[in-house]
Amino acid sequence: MTRKLVLVVDDDENVRNYLTSLLENLDYDVRGLSSGEKALAYLASGPTPAVVLLDLAMPGIGGMETLDRIKVSHPRIPVVVLSGSSEISTVVDAIRRGASDYLTKSFQDQELQIALHNAVEKQELRHEVATLRRRLDREEGGFVSTSARILRIKEISRQVADTDAPVLILGESGVGKEVVARFIHGQSRRSGHPFMKVNCAALPEDLLESELFGYEKGAFSGAMHQKPGLFELADGGTILLDEIGEMTFHLQAKLLHVLQDGEFTRLGGRQVVKVDARVMAATNVHIEEAVAAGRFREDLYFRLNVIRLEVPSLRDRREDIPMLIAHFVRQYAQRYKSTVCELPRDIQEAFLSHDWPGNVRELENAVRRYVILRDGEASLAELRRGRRRTDDPAPRAEEKAPVPVERASTWKEGVSLRKVAAEAAEEAERHLLRRVLAETRWNRREAAVRLKISYKALLNKLKKWDVDEKQAEPSASRLPAEVPGPRAHGDVLRAHAPDVVLGRQRWPRQAAR
Repeated sequence: MTRKLVLVVDDDENVRNYLTSLLENLDYDVRGLSSGEKALAYLASGPTPAVVLLDLAMPGIGGMETLDRIKVSHPRIPVVVLSGSSEISTVVDAIRRGASDYLTKSFQDQELQIALHNAVEKQELRHEVATLRRRLDREEGGFVSTSARILRIKEISRQVADTDAPVLILGESGVGKEVVARFIHGQSRRSGHPFMKVNCAALPEDLLESELFGYEKGAFSGAMHQKPGLFELADGGTILLDEIGEMTFHLQAKLLHVLQDGEFTRLGGRQVVKVDARVMAATNVHIEEAVAAGRFREDLYFRLNVIRLEVPSLRDRREDIPMLIAHFVRQYAQRYKSTVCELPRDIQEAFLSHDWPGNVRELENAVRRYVILRDGEASLAELRRGRRRTDDPAPRAEEKAPVPVERASTWKEGVSLRKVAAEAAEEAERHLLRRVLAETRWNRREAAVRLKISYKALLNKLKKWDVDEKQAEPSASRLPAEVPGPRAHGDVLRAHAPDVVLGRQRWPRQAAR
């Protein structure tokens, strides 16, 4: 068995010699150093000791300062402090600064032996616990929670993992829907096969279709060779359709065919491709409302809604915040070789009281930022900015788009109430979209934020409804008083827009000039 190394730091040569002889008889390797400066230099380049015996009263860099620097550069090395003073204030100060134990120089040999044994044993236990936690994190696929609702989701996920039933995962953005999907895949017999993910809101319809189902050579301009889609690449494994609530009706119909028959054709192709891929879908859209409004196919909804998992927001399971903080600190401290072991108490308290509108993803980024920068004030300032954003007053009632009711007068026998409701909902969306675009001076990204939809989803709606600046509703309160008429109104919008739309072709503003 390898002997453990003890670093003895004391300016008194007689004390160093005595401790060296004693510790070697106790089966330790010993390295004696006469100052704090030499100890810090040794720790920077030499082998890592199992424990440091540190005298407090030394010339040059004193014992307390040396202790502080060791805890910064090597926080996991236990330090046993030796001193000729037994004052309680000194003992408390040393322990508060991170010392594992405190002995006066009138100690008995057995006391030193016990202190060293306890310090080494505690460090080994910490290392073992950290190793077990990392292993558990890998085995649990990132499921870090004590919440009863999350633990219930984990239990259901295990039960359905080895079935091929579709899974519909609902929840706000950032709650961990992808974590749930990967956990189910990892627990299933498909775990040795690919897990493919596609964000349905991030791609326009034609590009999303080619990504999902692939295309044949010559299917469109630029298709120089055959390309398999994600469904083919996921054969034998799992495909996660993230933000499926943003998928267009055309693709919803094609997806329904794949779910029913397990086959499809590539773009520009005639040959039927058969696949065996388990489908999971995730969305932050209120899917039942989308079905009722006619934006999502009812038959596809029932096809996907076999196993339904609703992941609660982080503000509804605050008991998970401390555990998630510890998990992300370990993860990113290891990735970035950081010495951060935990967050300061004031930051943890601020994290516990924050509402986390971005949920677990926002918390993860906040912890990651602190591990990298180690700037507590910057972390607290970021939380305060987040609170100001979420505390902005909601739109006034008069600003909300009125639901057009004139369509009801055109109702004819045989027309379903659902169709009328869907048309009314779409007209209300179009009305609100034009109003917000006018108020943001045609700034699409700002409009998407205010409407709480993704930027790609906004572009898809503009394309679907053929909306351009000429159709944007005027907002007199947001335009300069000197604007004389409709033409100048359009010029002002274009002057503030990130790009301009000429017909259906989008050009950079500079080129438009």
